[in-house]
Amino acid sequence: MELFILQKIFLVIAIICSKTEENQAVKRSIDLAATHALISDVRLSKDVVPTSYEIYLEPKINESTFDGFIRMNLICKADSKKIMIHAHYDLYINDRNIKLKRNTIKQGTECVLEIPFNGDVWENSEGLFKGFYINSSKNNKEVYFATNMRPNNARRVIPCFDEPEFKVPFTVSIARPKEFVILFNTPLQRSELHSSLDEYMIDFFETTPPISTFTFGLIITKLQKLDPYSEQIDPQVQPNINIWSNNINMEDLQKIQHKLELIYNLIRNFFNVTVPLKKIDIVGIPEVSFIQPVNNWGLLLIRKEELLNEGFYILTQELISQWLGSWVTPFWWADAHINKALSSFLASEIVIQIDGGVEFNGKYPMTKLYSIYYEFSKRYPHSRITAMKQETTSFKTELVIRMLHLTLGKNTFQNGIRSFLSAHFYSTFSADNLWNALTKQALGDSTLLSQYNVAEIANSWLSKDRLPVINADRDYLKKTLTVKQKVYLRERPHDVPGKDKMLWWIPITISRQDKLDFSRCEPYVWMGNTSQLNIDNMPSNDNFIIVNQEEIGPFPVNYDEQNWNLISKYLLTDDGREKVPTYTRAKLLHDAWNLAYAGDLSFTTALNMMLFMKFERNHIVWNPVFTFIDQIGRHIAMSQVHTKFEAYIRGLLAPLYEELGTEQLPEQDWKKDLRALAKKFLCQAGYHPCVKEAQNAFKFWQNSPSPNYENPVPNQYICPVFKWGSIEEWNFGLQRIAEFPKSRQPSERTFLLKSLTGCPIQPEKYNRLLQIAIIEEHPYFTDSDKILIFRTLAGSSVGYMTLFNFLTENWQILRQKFTNRTTLWDSLISSATGIFTTEEGYQMVKKLHEQHSGEFGSAEHIIQNSLRIIKEESKWSMENLPVIENWLDNFNPVGK
Repeated sequence: MELFILQKIFLVIAIICSKTEENQAVKRSIDLAATHALISDVRLSKDVVPTSYEIYLEPKINESTFDGFIRMNLICKADSKKIMIHAHYDLYINDRNIKLKRNTIKQGTECVLEIPFNGDVWENSEGLFKGFYINSSKNNKEVYFATNMRPNNARRVIPCFDEPEFKVPFTVSIARPKEFVILFNTPLQRSELHSSLDEYMIDFFETTPPISTFTFGLIITKLQKLDPYSEQIDPQVQPNINIWSNNINMEDLQKIQHKLELIYNLIRNFFNVTVPLKKIDIVGIPEVSFIQPVNNWGLLLIRKEELLNEGFYILTQELISQWLGSWVTPFWWADAHINKALSSFLASEIVIQIDGGVEFNGKYPMTKLYSIYYEFSKRYPHSRITAMKQETTSFKTELVIRMLHLTLGKNTFQNGIRSFLSAHFYSTFSADNLWNALTKQALGDSTLLSQYNVAEIANSWLSKDRLPVINADRDYLKKTLTVKQKVYLRERPHDVPGKDKMLWWIPITISRQDKLDFSRCEPYVWMGNTSQLNIDNMPSNDNFIIVNQEEIGPFPVNYDEQNWNLISKYLLTDDGREKVPTYTRAKLLHDAWNLAYAGDLSFTTALNMMLFMKFERNHIVWNPVFTFIDQIGRHIAMSQVHTKFEAYIRGLLAPLYEELGTEQLPEQDWKKDLRALAKKFLCQAGYHPCVKEAQNAFKFWQNSPSPNYENPVPNQYICPVFKWGSIEEWNFGLQRIAEFPKSRQPSERTFLLKSLTGCPIQPEKYNRLLQIAIIEEHPYFTDSDKILIFRTLAGSSVGYMTLFNFLTENWQILRQKFTNRTTLWDSLISSATGIFTTEEGYQMVKKLHEQHSGEFGSAEHIIQNSLRIIKEESKWSMENLPVIENWLDNFNPVGK
């Protein structure tokens, strides 16, 4: 028999079926190359599968190692010559000690595989890891061991079938020093003295129900169980929720317990079933080394700060995972984002039920929605960054689930989820299992027409990294509406392959002025597999319509100019602003500005939609405005329009900022955030009171006896001083970079360098920085600093114009300096040539390319790409800058 690593992820035991020895040692040849970090689509064979595991673990606290033994009870689903399991290269397995006990390896027979193993305990929060915290009562450092098996790290700790679908019972015993306690998935059954290790105990735990390997978990710790109440809860009603931590006073502890019980009861009521656990141990660890909570069956490891936090969301999401994730598990990692998105949506709904959305500060779901609008409207979504793609895919899935919740109806959705859950207890599910349960419930409740199904609707959104935009054009004489869908694209050029073939199932919900009702979420019609449809019986020509109110679905909507103007006029009335809900007002602003930015709507219309902001004071409606100010401001920064635009911003924001007044304690977060944003953009626009305030604060730093070791200036004041202040103030900041002490955090230096590079509007400041850092190459500027300088300069008009001039004037020197430093050279060419947006800029870059033809080396493709993009952007500028300037001249007297 041979054992070897197959594709670096499988441990394969080859079996000679003709042999019938009951207890046979198994040999292997092993390749200890690193396992692939990403989850492979290659799966284990199902010829032989586990029925249960018996595991013994013996962690060595002082040595940071562990020994272990696993007995796998297996069943043969088919005749086979091999058994395939997972074992990470970190795990050492003694080949000679592997034993296979069986009578025969034939279909329907059982066998037992025994494997001793050992490994190291790491500090990277994967597999079995260690962490530390300071015990404030004893003022000493405490160590703990814990596991994090998600997503596929169980193989780092035990040889196993490390795929979600293999759900089997675990019978586990673990050794520990006497002064420690072990928390496991299930309650402790008994403890015994270790037979060979002094001062060690062995804890035996109740056998788990069938669970996936990624929900197997433990922690070995000195943290204590904190009991706010003495009575025990009947586990038939709900599990005992135990809190483990240190130094939490009784008042806070009772608040935490009340919060957990409130959350648990709301989750149980939604699912209409109690999770089959006797206990849930929630461990609040001080100074944790991991970022996200570690969620296991019956065991949650979380930051102590999250326990003490006033919010509900994190705990709600993690407790939901006991039902949805542990009890009912995704069949494969491809469906994990469905699980995450559904858990996140349900957690948000429960939090809103608890506090009315106070914790979200009114931003849910807008924050997630806006982020995917921007990402999926790019020419190249995610920029090939895997983690970002996973996050935005999860956000999009959550918003699709929210859309189904609204369009199918709350009761239908809830009953469909209950049916889905009950059909998969102790089992696994695919996305289609969820969609089919919702379809069956919706058809039964008549909230979905019989020719539709949820799977087709959902997959039209989840199968592509794009979102649609709806164009709603009215014929006011015929009282009809033509609805068209297409791919939503903001970045130019809009040359996405296959865009004309992309179609979504879109719920067309309509609110009309003559029958105003924003509470109805049922679709007027589902638009599916068609790019256009016509709707009759629209209101008269003096009444607007609003499609997709309250962002029912994740898509923007464009209208004909007359309908936009009707909406704009209505929002200028007190009655209009009161009747149109907050999210819808925010949506109308967001859609208008983004469509104008994309070139699909006149900026006159978009700016007209801003007129009601003179009276608007809701922070949710204001939030997208700041994004628009930033994006449009950057885009027009090199034009003459920019000065008028800054005057417009001062006139728009100053009344809001002055009305908000100075900070009063206590104060709601939304007010504090809104004041900070208004102040930030007023400062950037040169609002004199703000700039003066910033300079006064900056003087404290200048007069400090040890300016290198302290910075008493709030971060919000740094940029205004470097932008609008004197060259002496800017030089003071540059000197701090040169003398930055190693004792301070590197992130503070990075922030300061970004501010020095990204804020000024005076070319002389940038020229001095480039001379010192690039030409003279002072040693306190690293190559990473230089790349940061280039990229940050590209973020401002004066910056990239100065950088372009610097490149043209010093071409030979720079080309020689960066001959063998292609990363620096490529970054310089990209930053200096790729940001222009006008025909003038295009001609400048084109001339540079022609003058130095054949000299760009590794950056040749970069300069060519810059020319393509600038040519496209210059068209946008020629079309839109005169429109923006004309509007500002007519509606903003200050800017004249």
